[in-house]
Amino acid sequence: MLQFLKYVLATIIGMFLFFVVSVLILAGIGSMLSSGSDTTTVDANSVLKIDLNSTITETSTKDDPFTELLGNSDPKIGLTQIKEAIANAALDPNIKGISIKLENPMAGFAALEEVRSALIDFKKSGKFVNTYAEIMTEKAIYLASVADKSYINPAGGIEFNGLDSEVTFLKGMFDKLGVKPVIFRVGEFKSAVEPYFLKQMSPESKMQVSSYLNSIADRIYGQIAESKKMTRAEIDVILNKALIQSPADAVKYKILTNVGYEDEYEASIKKELGVKDSGKISYVKLGAYAKAKKFVKEGSRDNRIAVIVAEGEIFSGEGENGSIGSESFLKEIRKARKDKKIKAIVLRINSPGGSALASDVMWREIELTKKVKPVIASMGNVAASGGYYMAMGCDTIVAQPSTITGSIGIFGMLFNAQDLLNNKLGLTFDGVKTHEFADSPALTREMSDAEKMMIQNMVNRGYETFTSKAAMGRHMPIDKLKAIAGGRVWTGAQAKENGLVDVLGGIDDAIAIAAKKVKLKAGDYQVKYYPYPKSDFEQIMSKINKSQEDAKVKEYLGVFAPLATEIKNLQRMDKLQAKLPYSFEIK
Repeated sequence: MLQFLKYVLATIIGMFLFFVVSVLILAGIGSMLSSGSDTTTVDANSVLKIDLNSTITETSTKDDPFTELLGNSDPKIGLTQIKEAIANAALDPNIKGISIKLENPMAGFAALEEVRSALIDFKKSGKFVNTYAEIMTEKAIYLASVADKSYINPAGGIEFNGLDSEVTFLKGMFDKLGVKPVIFRVGEFKSAVEPYFLKQMSPESKMQVSSYLNSIADRIYGQIAESKKMTRAEIDVILNKALIQSPADAVKYKILTNVGYEDEYEASIKKELGVKDSGKISYVKLGAYAKAKKFVKEGSRDNRIAVIVAEGEIFSGEGENGSIGSESFLKEIRKARKDKKIKAIVLRINSPGGSALASDVMWREIELTKKVKPVIASMGNVAASGGYYMAMGCDTIVAQPSTITGSIGIFGMLFNAQDLLNNKLGLTFDGVKTHEFADSPALTREMSDAEKMMIQNMVNRGYETFTSKAAMGRHMPIDKLKAIAGGRVWTGAQAKENGLVDVLGGIDDAIAIAAKKVKLKAGDYQVKYYPYPKSDFEQIMSKINKSQEDAKVKEYLGVFAPLATEIKNLQRMDKLQAKLPYSFEIK
């Protein structure tokens, strides 16, 4: 009887949960369908309000009404959507200025430079750009340097002390665990594997990081100095002496314009708009403004420039959100190649690399496509190793000065876990084989020199393939190409000097180059981004499925759940990797 009651109770609870979820889904779909056809009305004397305290990706989907319901703690905003809104607002007679919440924009400096350039263009319309923050990071200050007024809360915090990049080394942990990495690589700068067998940066790695970090610093602090009508030497004094320790210091040394609370910031905007103190500012948020009247006119639908976005690590097979799957990419570029309305293609690459095999497969398709129509590469924050592999097949390569690129090299890595398994966990292994190398490569024993040599030879062949194709794409002698390869990382500015990049600029410059190659003038064509964002229903179902998957992982792994993602990526990795030296963040 008790067991019967348990089943009845479980059935009732299941039906109740199904009913609740169904109601929520239908309500969400109804809300989206009802709002999808709505056009945002922008009142006269309005201000476009943008919150940049988000992860900035290349493109974003529509606003997701299930974000709060399903616990998405990582809001994303598309660079394309930001720039389109700013460009439209410049022409919109009802928009008088832009107000930006600006504390910790989560993006690379190359993406931030695109936003910054868009704001500079916006100001040419005679409208204002103001920013407010309670705290400010280096990246926030970089963007705020172009604002007419930049406010910071008097009790807030501020960081303006230069750039740094830190690497986490795992050798000590592996030593304690009894795990021995087995490394295969080509190039003294291909330091992706260093964290696994060293406890600190090699001299070559430290030299290249110092080089590209200083190159980025030259760019961003030079731009800040120019915007604030200061010399670069004055900026360096502020940084080297750590003169800015408080919000008041930032105003004293002219890095920001005002210290004030949010109500004081609002009062300053009211004054610019001519609104009474008791009145309200008519704000229109970025998401709503996407549905407002379009003042940037598009050209003919029969003349299109396709922008294919390739963002994330590179894997074989179908791609997922935040990764580049070779099969998914092939489908997109083949469709663009066959579509007669698409006259040229821009590849927007934002990738640290990944599978060497998948990179080569995509390179081949790019080579085939550029025989039919122009293919231009536009590098985002990073287009390195496998990311550069994709770019080198294009007709022209465009990069921002602070783009991270190069890293032309190959590596392979295995782990010998014999000590961990035998001596610490008590696991032993035995078996039979028909031929000498049938069980190679092995993770439960020390590999022989012959086994290691076979893998190293494979890495060497991969490197020769990479460098020879790069030399061909750049019309450069192989010896000259190899002199700047070896896995070394460069900024876009440095890559332009050594011949790895053709033009310094952003996505708009790449689109203009593509249009020029097919003799299309501004206003004669439309720009379309691919792949298309998922439909609202697909977003909902994907979100529910992912939430269920995450819940199961957390239930079983607890605090170790974040490691599951890394393990999943390791399982997807091919033997050979064309990937950046290591995971890093410039801050």
